[in-house]
Amino acid sequence: MTRLVMALLAAVFLTARTAVAQDATYIQIEAQPSLTRAEDRVRDYASYLRDVNGFSLGGGWYGIAIGPYDRAEAEARLRQLRAEGQIPRDSFIADNSNLRRQFWPVGASAPGMQSGTASEITQMPLDPATEPRTEPGTAAQTIAEPVLRDETPREAAAIEAQLDRTEREQLQVALRWAGYYDAAIDGAFGRGTRNSMAGWQQSQGYEPTGILTSRQRAELLRQYNAVLEGMDLQLVTETRAGIAMQIPMGVVAFDRYDSPFAHYAPTGDLPVQVLLISQPGDQATLFGLYEIMQTLEIVPLTGERERRSTGFTLTGANGKIVSHTEVQLEGGQIKGFTLVWPANDEERRSRVLDAMQASFQTLPGVLERDAAPETEPSVDLMAGLQIRRPRLTASGFYIDGAGTVVTARDAVADCGRITLEDRYDARVLAEDATTGVAILRAQTTLAPQSVAAFRDALPRLQSEVAVSGYSFGGVLNAPTLTFGTLEDMRGLSGEENRKRLALASLPGDAGGPVLDTGGAVLGMLLPRDSGSRQLPEDVSFAAKSEDIQALLGRAGLRATATQGQAAMAPEDLTTVAAGMTVLVSCWE
Repeated sequence: MTRLVMALLAAVFLTARTAVAQDATYIQIEAQPSLTRAEDRVRDYASYLRDVNGFSLGGGWYGIAIGPYDRAEAEARLRQLRAEGQIPRDSFIADNSNLRRQFWPVGASAPGMQSGTASEITQMPLDPATEPRTEPGTAAQTIAEPVLRDETPREAAAIEAQLDRTEREQLQVALRWAGYYDAAIDGAFGRGTRNSMAGWQQSQGYEPTGILTSRQRAELLRQYNAVLEGMDLQLVTETRAGIAMQIPMGVVAFDRYDSPFAHYAPTGDLPVQVLLISQPGDQATLFGLYEIMQTLEIVPLTGERERRSTGFTLTGANGKIVSHTEVQLEGGQIKGFTLVWPANDEERRSRVLDAMQASFQTLPGVLERDAAPETEPSVDLMAGLQIRRPRLTASGFYIDGAGTVVTARDAVADCGRITLEDRYDARVLAEDATTGVAILRAQTTLAPQSVAAFRDALPRLQSEVAVSGYSFGGVLNAPTLTFGTLEDMRGLSGEENRKRLALASLPGDAGGPVLDTGGAVLGMLLPRDSGSRQLPEDVSFAAKSEDIQALLGRAGLRATATQGQAAMAPEDLTTVAAGMTVLVSCWE
């Protein structure tokens, strides 16, 4: 719409009869000289904007407006929609007292409508002087609609020159999205931008002049914003958290507070989550939050992490979700947000994220910790969010000062990621299917408190042994010792590569060291057979120390050997065992 048309429209407003409440304010976005054309355009706007209305303006004109709002809300909404390119730049706040009868939404009546019921409004011609008439008994005649004259290239260039840098950059962004522009977003309309404009014009059936008219700019931006249909981005002011930001309220709604988060949960089939992050704190608190956030299910392991002195960014993706977190520390207040979006929907996700980042602002106040949380406390939850748990946990033990670990092969099979102590990434260095042993190498050099010393001398049958392991999968922060006896140097079927123990182990103990009373390693506890044969609970098996040492030798590693030491006090044995035992976790 040209500025001349809008000026004429404003003049019509000043002379029209009042029909709408004096305290209801609208944003006027377009006017058409035909009811049919106005109905087409209002449906178009209503497909991606909320609060769209259509009114008769008098003089044969029909207006499209958004509202009603109070004056302050209308001004804020006008700025937002202009900045997003969703409405023409020459849209303005209308004097609502001059609007006439409403034709959209069908059957609606604007606040304060002075005459006519809703049914009367929708059934009667809005302006009889401009509507086609059909005499009784005759067929309706098709009356050609007036065609609005678009600008000439010279006129379009003159209007284009009035665009500010943000508006020009927005057009380049839309052209890039449409696939016609691949240069820098700089607001400078050089040869590259002109060629991309001409390419888009030609694809839409327009003359490829390389200069977009007002109508063409509106159409390009409409196409660009159509992807946000149903998102209903709204500027939400969360006073309790002290954050204001655009949130896709078409797919989420406020759920609860659970410090330091304000939770916005999905409302439909699209599994979107938004968290507003707000708490008091200093740099230590910030860094602690950075570590904690990475333990949550909503922050997948794969993705970039950046921690700064005054903030951090976390991204993560897996086959189900894509997550983005931004947090900043300023003036003793930690504030930020997390957006969780379903995978394989990158276009909508990136557009919503851009809007959230651009609109994010901090306000006074932080979300203080409640005396009683709104969710039931659980070791699996942090502020109402599920903590990421590994697929399987087992035990292992250090064999050198660099952090090389022996563990059960079954415990690390088909893992997307292997960690030691839930912190250090590790990889499989060697494995042996026959003995069931695997060797892991930490990707970070570690310094264990103690390392295994393998016993060379044969132990006595019926001698006391102990297994050190994370029996309960890391719920306890230290390994436990389980005592038993060495029953046989072979398996139940005479297998030469295993020892039989009289010891009641748990699944988390698998991979842990089997120790004699002097702290020497006799072997590694094997996982219990999960087949159809059910053995007594106190029957366990261990890989032999000589087989483990042979695998280490093939991998180019050397283990410490010992002839055995005198029996230790139980508390000393516990200290030695705990120093060499490590929690091994297998992640998806």
